[in-house]
Amino acid sequence: MSGDLLTIAPLITVGLTAVAVLLSDGLTPNRRYAPIAVALAGLGVTSWILLQQSGGTVTALSGAYIGGPFVAYLGLLGSAVVAITLLISPDHLAARRYPSAEFAATLLFALCGAILVGASGDLVTLFIGLELMVIPGYILAGYAKRDPLSTEGAVKYFLLGSFSSAILLFGIVLLWGSAGTASLTEIATALTAAGAGLQPAVAMALALITTGVAFKIAAVPFHYWTPDAYQGSPTPITGYLSVGPKIGAFVLMIKIFLVALLPLAASWIPVVAILATATMTLGNLVALTQSNVKRMLAYSSIAHTGYLMVGIVAAGEGEASGIAGVLFYSAAYALMNLGAFAFLTAVQGRPGSTVQLSDLAGLGRKHPMLALLAALFLLSLTGIPPTAGFFAKAYVILSAVQAGGIASVLAIVAVLNAAIAAFYYLRVVIYLFMRDPAEVEVQVATAPLLRAGLIVAAAGTLLLGLLPGGLIEAVVKAIAS
Repeated sequence: MSGDLLTIAPLITVGLTAVAVLLSDGLTPNRRYAPIAVALAGLGVTSWILLQQSGGTVTALSGAYIGGPFVAYLGLLGSAVVAITLLISPDHLAARRYPSAEFAATLLFALCGAILVGASGDLVTLFIGLELMVIPGYILAGYAKRDPLSTEGAVKYFLLGSFSSAILLFGIVLLWGSAGTASLTEIATALTAAGAGLQPAVAMALALITTGVAFKIAAVPFHYWTPDAYQGSPTPITGYLSVGPKIGAFVLMIKIFLVALLPLAASWIPVVAILATATMTLGNLVALTQSNVKRMLAYSSIAHTGYLMVGIVAAGEGEASGIAGVLFYSAAYALMNLGAFAFLTAVQGRPGSTVQLSDLAGLGRKHPMLALLAALFLLSLTGIPPTAGFFAKAYVILSAVQAGGIASVLAIVAVLNAAIAAFYYLRVVIYLFMRDPAEVEVQVATAPLLRAGLIVAAAGTLLLGLLPGGLIEAVVKAIAS
């Protein structure tokens, strides 16, 4: 029992930190930064525990929880996402009279779910972790409860998320019943033993699981909730929603498709390839038409979902570097996308303001450092060296080329879509530096924590582009476990 508690210590620490955040708010109600400081301290302790557990694989709860390098990598990445979100959010929320303590606690509970998804060894733990991760997202999407757009986006996100969870659960139950076990590795063994041919129950389970997962990752045509939920949420929350739940959902995809359902790869690879192509293409084409920068980044996040799916297909074709590409891309995408939304948070200093493309005209002349950071994040999202985005896209595309078959076709589609994406990302850079200043100047926020979040995201984006070797070693070690 004590061994199990030590193994699941990261979950316990994050949960206790969430409780401590709420208590600190009650004890120091007039200190805005106290809950944030407690949350960051708890994340530091959690990260230390995860590093201690990164040496080898350990199990708990009769194999339902599997700790080790894979969980350590995902837990550290999730902690970094939450930490940057906490840095960029408190002053933005306070200016709009939204409480910071409840926000920080909700993020921590979502992190518990993300860690549980990464550590899950069976279908039950996997589904519980998924719901623990996404339910806080519904709350966060409607955090601006006095804003009709926020309420509308949250309701759409909740309803479609609930439907997708039900669909996914039906598929999980059918798969469990067909295989006779909930263990992910044992399901793969049972499907291999069943031999060629797809049983009707397994085929239905595969269809339901694919549909449910597609909703969770916002793949086309199951992406309808994404732009409204992202646009209506407070900007720091939008940054988190575009990164945290997406990474967790791709870990779910790795666990189900590349562990449990790997013997059926020939059946699901064509479907995932079609979804990836549609997701990349539609996300980029619609982003081209957006004048609202926040909505443009929402459709951009849909396109990045398609790039990540290329790595899943490559891994399904037998190329192990496909999983490595997904994990590396997740870290790079988290830093550059959070940085982009931190920039939007900075230029939304005035409550009630929105950021149109025209509002950014000439910003580079009045706020050169902020504009340079924005350009860095946009260039990284485009995939231009020497940024993290370039290496991440190259990693995923090369893994697809090496896998061959349908994955190599996806590699070509990804390259073409990256060229399309360059147009709308670089258009923002042109407005920042090459257009006359807007008539109505945007009010730029200069809070110390927000600046710290921008610097952390920028440093990570550059370091992963210039010195990717350390993270690649961590990714390879995580996959080997």
